[in-house]
Amino acid sequence: MNNFSFNKLYFKFSNGKITCTEFEGYIYNYYLFNQDKTIFSNWPKNEYEDFVSWFYPRIKKAIDTYFDIGASFEAFMKKLFKMSGKEYQVRTTSKSITEYSAWCAQVPEMYVREEAPEYLHKNGEKIISTLVSEKKGRKTPRRILALILKNYNYVSDDFLDRIAPKIGINKEELREMMERIKKIRRKRDDGIYSLKERIYCQFYRCIIYDRKLAYITDNPMAYNNLKLKRDKARQRLENMRKRLSTIRTDATNKQVANVIGIKKGTVDASLFKLKEKLVIIKEKALLN
Repeated sequence: MNNFSFNKLYFKFSNGKITCTEFEGYIYNYYLFNQDKTIFSNWPKNEYEDFVSWFYPRIKKAIDTYFDIGASFEAFMKKLFKMSGKEYQVRTTSKSITEYSAWCAQVPEMYVREEAPEYLHKNGEKIISTLVSEKKGRKTPRRILALILKNYNYVSDDFLDRIAPKIGINKEELREMMERIKKIRRKRDDGIYSLKERIYCQFYRCIIYDRKLAYITDNPMAYNNLKLKRDKARQRLENMRKRLSTIRTDATNKQVANVIGIKKGTVDASLFKLKEKLVIIKEKALLN
């Protein structure tokens, strides 16, 4: 390798004395085993070897595209190798940033998370049983039915099956009502889901901007430009979060009334009564 010459090898190749595959192999082996003679002699050995392997497919393309118009093949390869090294570093850094950001983005719930209503927590069935009963022993299943349909997003099929007997409604009938309310709300729910996805992507984008800023502190102009983009991205994220917070995710009382087949005013009154009763239950729980 001491007398290795790109120009001599190219002359042999152009005169048919070595094949293209052999030519590629000579160039690849030279770069692989002569790091100290390249511009990247200060790179860690394993990183340099990864780069040469990444660069290998470009060798054939370089051979095919080179034309002698004043610059030698050796000068051409030296320039290509240097530019490819810079590109590799950018790609590697971007990949590292993206991987780091992906790990950070494992907790996006802090930006889009919603708390389930208290009456549907682990003690939900017990609370609902209490809400069904009136002081005089009367049952008010219609109120609970309205409550369940209104908060359809938080109700599982398993919960429906368990709660149906407590409110005196057939399981299949309750499931059919739930499907109807979901169908009515589908277009709005799809819009909410799409907005949440965009919030997630924007949150991820902000993390990437933050990480990239840490790598270009020595370039004031690039740093300021990227910081401006980061600040705009953060502001947009906050605007999207505010917009999400104003969108109601529960069914309207009118929609609930249409599914049950009663007047909207009846649903309004039923839910108001349940709200009052729930406040009393919470106050008693605090006292105990």
